[in-house]
Amino acid sequence: MSQYTSLADMDPEVAAVVAQLPPPPPIVDINEARIHANGSIDIVKQILEPQLPDASTYRIQDHQVPVEGGEILVRSIVPVLGTGHETDTFPLLFWMHGGGWCVGNIELDDYYLRRIAVEMKISVLNVEYRLAPEYTFPTGLNDCYTSLKWAVDNLPLFQASLDKGFIIGGCSSGANFSAVLAFRVRDDPYFEGRRLRGQLLQVPATVHPDAYPDEYKSELLSIGLKNAPIISPEMLSTLPKLLGAPPTDPEFSVLLNTNRKGLAPAYFQIAGFDPLRDEGLLYEKLLREAGVKTKLDVYPGLPHGAHVLLRHLPVGQKFENDTKDGIRWLLN
Repeated sequence: MSQYTSLADMDPEVAAVVAQLPPPPPIVDINEARIHANGSIDIVKQILEPQLPDASTYRIQDHQVPVEGGEILVRSIVPVLGTGHETDTFPLLFWMHGGGWCVGNIELDDYYLRRIAVEMKISVLNVEYRLAPEYTFPTGLNDCYTSLKWAVDNLPLFQASLDKGFIIGGCSSGANFSAVLAFRVRDDPYFEGRRLRGQLLQVPATVHPDAYPDEYKSELLSIGLKNAPIISPEMLSTLPKLLGAPPTDPEFSVLLNTNRKGLAPAYFQIAGFDPLRDEGLLYEKLLREAGVKTKLDVYPGLPHGAHVLLRHLPVGQKFENDTKDGIRWLLN
């Protein structure tokens, strides 16, 4: 039995909301899965729209970024402080959305990131990388890395200053990309003198179920949470197959990359009723043991990704407030 079993006990208020959600369809038809996901995005935007900052307090611009074999959309959200502050600069948050590498788009976190940009006075880039199965591994990952370099080369477009802060982050599969890119940035001479200040990892996927290291299998039991809503064991098996990532490749199963020293500080947000829970907790521990500065918040009874739909409940409000505190911690 996992030492974290009690973390899966769902709060009744959360359970009441989750019970109203339609179950995700089996991933037989990726187009059907995307229609379902886009419906969830519409619900999220309806919830958050009344809480949007005034349109005069931020500036949005969509950019087409050249990547191998095409272009992708990158949306910038820049705070507007008013007359006399037109040349002010801000820290940079480079964000990658979730969706199991196969669904989702920048609209999922758009309204949420507008609030982060305005309230935190931080310039945000939101990346619409190409999705599997049309674009298999490592296309989406490389899209994000190319866009990250493009961002560093074009900081004036977003009034960003890396001296004030440089964070990469994402949720779920986006957090997986973020964790992998932290290694690339650490090792790439291109980033000499402009290193990451931190990585923000929300409910991250860190290791394929078929690649659990023998010495940690006793710690990786949350994969057995068969009744967990939103993300099922079937999805955890199917989505990586659609991505086409080799299970043991450390650029997918980032937990298998044992050269962890010197990585940027990492802030983790882990959901208690999440099949990915234990691999996130283990990855945080392994980074900490390698001397990487970490900060960890755990949310008992919260299903994977449910914070996106539960921002009106105390647990959702706490998750968002913790995210802001985590950004402050990474910047400082």
